[in-house]
Amino acid sequence: MRLGINLGYWGAGMDGDNLAVAQEADRLGYDVCWAAEAYGSDAPTVLAWVAAKTERIDVGSAIMQIPARQPAMTAMTAATLDSLTGGRFRLGLGVSGPQVSEGWYGVKFDKPLARTREYVEIVRRAMSRERLTYEGEHWTLPLPDGPGKPIKLTVHPQREHIPLYIAAIGPKNLEQTGEIADGALLIFPSAEHLEETALRHLRAGREKAGLTMDGFDVCPTLPLALGEDVGALADVFRPYTALYVGGMGSRKQNFYNQLAQRMGYEKEAAEIQDKYLAGDKAGAAAAVPHSLIDQTTLLGSVERISERMTAYAEAGVTTLTLAPAGFTLDERLAALRAGVEAMEHAGLA
Repeated sequence: MRLGINLGYWGAGMDGDNLAVAQEADRLGYDVCWAAEAYGSDAPTVLAWVAAKTERIDVGSAIMQIPARQPAMTAMTAATLDSLTGGRFRLGLGVSGPQVSEGWYGVKFDKPLARTREYVEIVRRAMSRERLTYEGEHWTLPLPDGPGKPIKLTVHPQREHIPLYIAAIGPKNLEQTGEIADGALLIFPSAEHLEETALRHLRAGREKAGLTMDGFDVCPTLPLALGEDVGALADVFRPYTALYVGGMGSRKQNFYNQLAQRMGYEKEAAEIQDKYLAGDKAGAAAAVPHSLIDQTTLLGSVERISERMTAYAEAGVTTLTLAPAGFTLDERLAALRAGVEAMEHAGLA
């Protein structure tokens, strides 16, 4: 099992700290550094900056949003970053959610699976540097009866095949991800529930494509916080968990709430959502069970974190992405180093 880090969103007042975290992860031998985007900072700009200030660590988008860009533009960006970084770029894609897709980008959040499949096919075709033609439900290239003509990418990526990941939560999306991608980006992963909530669906998709799980990167992100008081550490993540389970998306379309339900928290997920959508964010945070936080984070001493890492490795995780938590840069760097120490303690490094 390899280690990665996730810097989250840029522009939250920790930009200098984030760069220091990325550089320390590079020094410590972390495999990949991911950056996210929603409706603030964009991922490619951040990744170009991080790559320019590091030496060997891969940089990856977790995620570049599908409604934000035409697929050919995404292929151009991926090829450019792969060339500039000397082959260190990983392309992570996702459909985002209905509120961002329709409210920010003005793109209907309809048929997300079919849209993702077509998008991936076009991106792969463009990055292969063949002349780009495509006929699908959502995209037709070139447009018919016009001046457009098949064009091929002029930039040569460093590698013939840039690894492509998809952020997936629901069973159907996970199955399709196993079928069409090189890896899956998972959030709120529980080692105890990983087989039923993710791996069996990914495996089904791989089998549909005539493939096995060999070489497929199962890549969940977990916050990591170092300390002796696990209860107090868990409380730090209550607002974060409540935001996703209670308020990320609409009442009918909250993928994180549905995931919590599949993990056995049906009643709790409903209560968190009811309180969050009613404006009681503190009540929603208080309603988050300690066990849900503990199962989806890495908390405590190096020894305790090591035990949890072993559980994830045994469950089938191939790249464990850490979001090192702390109120200061020193605390985040200490968490970063604790991740490596815990891996070594578990014999996983």
